[in-house]
Amino acid sequence: MGNEATRSLALEFASQIAPPGAIDIRRFFGGSALVRNGAQFGFVMKGTLYLRVDAAMRAEFEADGSEPFSYRAAGREVTVRRYYAVPAHVIDDPSLLRRCSERAFDATTRPARKHSKATLAVSLPG
Repeated sequence: MGNEATRSLALEFASQIAPPGAIDIRRFFGGSALVRNGAQFGFVMKGTLYLRVDAAMRAEFEADGSEPFSYRAAGREVTVRRYYAVPAHVIDDPSLLRRCSERAFDATTRPARKHSKATLAVSLPG
């Protein structure tokens, strides 16, 4: 599947998941990343949609026969257990796909907020 076809598929999934403009599609190695509010929660690679999973979602996807994303590098197989292929029955059900995508977004690590180094001074009366 070429880059343009992968991007087109990512756009199709994004349109099913959220309103137009809510999800950015970015280049991601040989595929397309799904990014919301700066957090990548999924990607499309070789025609397959992968979503970020937490422990509960991983167990559900594994029970459905889903496998984690993997690739070959430097002569070895690399498995990325944070992202799993979305089961076909989820893709076929727009409501379920939206719920799983929301859970995937919730499972992403978002950039930490910068905390002020200022010390709060409290004076007690008396």
